[in-house]
Amino acid sequence: MSQPLSVLPALDDLDLRILEQMQADSSLTNQELASRVHASAPTCLRRVRRLVQEGVIEKQVAVLNPVKVGNSLTAIIEITLDVQTAEQLDAFEASIASVAEVTQCYRVSPGPDFIVIMQVRDMPAYHAVAHRVFTSQANVRNVRTFFSVHRAKFDTRTVISPSGA
Repeated sequence: MSQPLSVLPALDDLDLRILEQMQADSSLTNQELASRVHASAPTCLRRVRRLVQEGVIEKQVAVLNPVKVGNSLTAIIEITLDVQTAEQLDAFEASIASVAEVTQCYRVSPGPDFIVIMQVRDMPAYHAVAHRVFTSQANVRNVRTFFSVHRAKFDTRTVISPSGA
């Protein structure tokens, strides 16, 4: 969720260095992080806590290889609804957000209403989820699915630019 520019937190050079290091490896200890960003450990800890409190850092997670945990099929799905009122869009978004196999969901324009990324074990698993999630909803007009045959790039990093850039 993006914030209006007037309430974006001010990020200085130290904040940016901390964020870059944490995006590369969030498992660093505070001491290791402080050493890498050339700051004291207490300063680094205060900064990280502030970045979390302000919502700049949403969460820290382990990124898993989907194939190694048995989810070798990636589906990229375009979804168009029959009715696109704010209430209908919000309702669909809420329902899709509760589906464990869905890893990403974007409301887009122009074109379909949503792009959804789903990780599943295989084609039968995809069909089961698609039937449960898409065909059971009366407001879904069209579902178009693409299946990944090769993942050329996957990254969780967000490009960060200095404040005012």
